[in-house]
Amino acid sequence: MAKRIEFAETGGPEVLKMHEFEPEAPGPREVRVTNWAIGLNFIDIYVRTGLYPVNELPSGLGTEGAGVIEAVGEEVKEFREGDRVAYATGPLGAYATHHTLPADNVVMLPDSIGFDQAAAAMLKGLTVQYLLRQVYQVKSGDTFLFHAAAGGVGLIACQWARSLGARLIGTVSTPEKAELARKNGAWATINYSEENVVERVRELTDGQMCPVVYDSVGRDTWERSLDCLAPRGLMVSFGNASGPVEGVNLATLNKKGSLFVTRPSLAGYADTRERLEAISQELFQVIANDSVHVNIGCRFRLDEAGEAQENVASRRTSGSTILIP
Repeated sequence: MAKRIEFAETGGPEVLKMHEFEPEAPGPREVRVTNWAIGLNFIDIYVRTGLYPVNELPSGLGTEGAGVIEAVGEEVKEFREGDRVAYATGPLGAYATHHTLPADNVVMLPDSIGFDQAAAAMLKGLTVQYLLRQVYQVKSGDTFLFHAAAGGVGLIACQWARSLGARLIGTVSTPEKAELARKNGAWATINYSEENVVERVRELTDGQMCPVVYDSVGRDTWERSLDCLAPRGLMVSFGNASGPVEGVNLATLNKKGSLFVTRPSLAGYADTRERLEAISQELFQVIANDSVHVNIGCRFRLDEAGEAQENVASRRTSGSTILIP
């Protein structure tokens, strides 16, 4: 019998319950995937707690996975049963042994990339692609700040930045995470538990500061991130790990140097099948040529999803965390 994680109310990890279910037959433009590995991401915690509301409860959870297609809808021509595939953009319900979803949200997985790798890298890797290659096109010689550099997204960003010839300054919370980030390509690290982030950025850049700052932390780092930007620099706020940024005064952007701000998401940069295919191919290419190695820090069983989320939320993990059905 197929199994999945559901939650009937928002709250802590205890609201996540395992249920047996009958997998849906795919609609005309859908496929049903047997998951071999499932990605766990901070956005899943936002959904569980209600920060990102769902349409109705009870609800499934998770948007990322990798596995094998076991059934295809009658109008699906680009996939067939037995194809190895991966997906990152939902819909919700990936925390399951089987998941039915639109064919347009699925991409072929090259034989050279394992299911665990794909589940650990799809959402995080595609996030890094749109951050470093589209939101701001990082180029050789650029020096920029990236918060949470030892996390799943951060470690991929460290490696990708190095492959581009750019200098990534990564913030971390412990000496161990600093070492991990540097090992993965960070040019420099700042331990925000012990160091003044803005002053260290000023020292590392000889007072020039950064053309772009990537911030997935949110409320706690908003002001210091702005202070790390060069005049006319770009603030990229792409997460809320410490809570959402609220009460933004636009005049502050003027005062701190005519700054720019954006709040992007993968959905906005993979909003057509063509764009999803293009950015996925670039991700698979940097993995295949060893520019990016997928760091899987923890593996949990599907029924341990609550414990896995607790570990991620409390910053007890590094790299990517995946669930194994």
